[in-house]
Amino acid sequence: MIAGLVDRLRTLGRSRPRERAIEALHHRINTASRQPGLYTELGVPDSLEGRFECLILHVILVLRRLKDLPEPAADVAQDLVNSVFLQLDSSLRESGIGDFGVPKRMKKLGAAFYGRAEGYDAALDAGDVAALRAALARNVLGLEAPDAADSLTCYVQAAAAALSETSLDGLIETGPPFPSPDPFATSRAEPGALSTRTTP
Repeated sequence: MIAGLVDRLRTLGRSRPRERAIEALHHRINTASRQPGLYTELGVPDSLEGRFECLILHVILVLRRLKDLPEPAADVAQDLVNSVFLQLDSSLRESGIGDFGVPKRMKKLGAAFYGRAEGYDAALDAGDVAALRAALARNVLGLEAPDAADSLTCYVQAAAAALSETSLDGLIETGPPFPSPDPFATSRAEPGALSTRTTP
């Protein structure tokens, strides 16, 4: 239990306790994005590209919630993005890509990240299930058939709804409440079924 951590984050800057809190949040998002059911049941390809898309999907869902929360949520969001991109940079270097190739790859990954964020946000904000389904099929599953993402769409809707009820304290202390993907394996997203976001 990290008692009073959110209050302390306002003044800690880049202190070690703040870094540990961001590292823990990042780790929990990583863990959620690696749930086996996402790959075995919901169709996410178990490949480098599939794992990247699944990770940034989960990061984007957390960032959406942080946008609606009071300070220091904006700072937490920025620190989380920084942590994610540092991880990606490190992974590229460990894969053998040279120093000259990493910035070019990171630029592409950054464009993909912000493009996905804009698309998912627009669909979720508008309650446009068809647009969300199509975006998830194309980006995460690598397929053109939107129906292939029915189950993944239901999972994302449930995750967004659960996050909408989570406070900043909850995100920091216990982590994002991502559901298990397994119950969504045979779900079908119905038009208009998207949960409305709530604000604190």
